[in-house]
Amino acid sequence: MHLAAASVATEISSPFGGRRYNAWNDHVKRRYGGRVQKVSVAAGFTCPNRDGTLGQGGCTFCNNAGFTPGYLDRRDSIHAQIDTGLRFLDRRYPDSVRFIAYFQSYTNTYGEFERLKAVYEEALAHPRISGLAIGTRPDCLPEAVLDYLAELAREHIVELEIGVESCDDEALRRVNRGHDFACSEDAIRRAAARGLESTAHLILGLPGETRTGMLDATRRLSVLPLAALKLHQLQLVRGTAMARDWQRDPASVPLLDEEAYIELLADFVERLAPHIMLQRLGSEVPPALKLAPQWNMRLAELAPRLSAELARRGSWQGRLYEAA
Repeated sequence: MHLAAASVATEISSPFGGRRYNAWNDHVKRRYGGRVQKVSVAAGFTCPNRDGTLGQGGCTFCNNAGFTPGYLDRRDSIHAQIDTGLRFLDRRYPDSVRFIAYFQSYTNTYGEFERLKAVYEEALAHPRISGLAIGTRPDCLPEAVLDYLAELAREHIVELEIGVESCDDEALRRVNRGHDFACSEDAIRRAAARGLESTAHLILGLPGETRTGMLDATRRLSVLPLAALKLHQLQLVRGTAMARDWQRDPASVPLLDEEAYIELLADFVERLAPHIMLQRLGSEVPPALKLAPQWNMRLAELAPRLSAELARRGSWQGRLYEAA
């Protein structure tokens, strides 16, 4: 009886109910009256650390094939890619009330300004597209592009997805990222100054990162004008430099098992400012491309397991957050 009463009391004390964290999907449903689904498109952009501007070969963890939907054919026009994606997503998510075009692969603000405008406007011309989600790097957001996106945001949904990846400059250097955390801070602040909403991508467990450093990232991210975070566990994708490093010497790339990741995730979420929404808790690479770690848990199980761990602790997002 005493345990049951304590459980009820803990549940009531959580500002996020049973989920126990500030979920992006819940916010979107309240804001738009239902599910808003992203339709992935590929516009054929590259990255400055692939084309020789900053470096060659890209980030050591990156093989974009691991994060590209199977229905996507880059040879098709943007309009045709959206049509193909909608046929798939209408079956999978029939309750969706809006769709936005997701420029996901590589750096989608890196190119001639007129070409950027052309592909964004082609996507927005589709009758079922309500906005854009644009994946990019913090060092590829010039003022003119941000001004233009702010203009679009007056009439459309516009979400910037910025690859921060780590708050640790040494970890960023080791993975050949080509920018530091100060660059990410600057990009997020410049976007917010124009009223643009940014989601930061963060990989937990990059080589050289410590648990203390990863948890300290919550403090550094919480003071930024971020709308949301997408968290990813480190995964080794075939064909990447990091995967080859691991194959030569597994100790050089320590990997988290599922129990360790859930524990780290709960620690991280407890320290994160409660106003920052969580859009993703982890990611999933197609089995044919994934080298390691091999978990016995699907991505869909991650959210309920995080909620269960937070409930076990009598905790929730932001419970240990200390505002500056």
